[in-house]
Amino acid sequence: MNRVIYKVVLTGGPCGGKTTGQARLSTFFENLGWRVYRVPETASILLSGGIKFGDLSSAQALEFQNNLFRTMVSIENTYFELAETVDQNCLIICDRGTMDASAFVPKEQWEEIMKRNGWSSVVEVRDNRYNQIIHMVSAANGAEEFYSLEDHSCRSEDLSLARTLDNKAAEAWVGHPYFDVMDNSCDFDTKIRRTIAELVWAENVTRGV
Repeated sequence: MNRVIYKVVLTGGPCGGKTTGQARLSTFFENLGWRVYRVPETASILLSGGIKFGDLSSAQALEFQNNLFRTMVSIENTYFELAETVDQNCLIICDRGTMDASAFVPKEQWEEIMKRNGWSSVVEVRDNRYNQIIHMVSAANGAEEFYSLEDHSCRSEDLSLARTLDNKAAEAWVGHPYFDVMDNSCDFDTKIRRTIAELVWAENVTRGV
């Protein structure tokens, strides 16, 4: 059996279940004997340092997004390269991915960020970098009564903004060959179990389970 290194992005708007999804996926695959790495969300790391995005000028915002993108790639590569040295199947769960950055800047600024960082094609940064994308829809879209930001000190989105961000995050990944959406048509526990099932049955992962 060939060793598997599988890179999955969990994306979506605020209060979509990404944190719980990461924990449950980790436990599931670790119990199967896989090594699991969880890449932290870069935006949360940077914003927790006192940066208020709404206070930035357009020039400052561009520089911030460029550095966020560059930092995200560097952090991810640390885990990706470490996985290459592991002698067992390895799952890498990314809390958001490179294309999430494109959801929050105008198209021309995103193209400038890609150019600055040496990426010539969206196929490179979206399709070839990750095996699978799972969009966990925000509770603001379909489960409004459960929408809360109590555990996210650097988040302040109301329902309307949360829906907008959720939709933008989904649109950013359209085109990836393995893009799955976990909506709120079921209860939360079922949503998490569906997320695990989508990953288990994905191409390549089943060969290692």
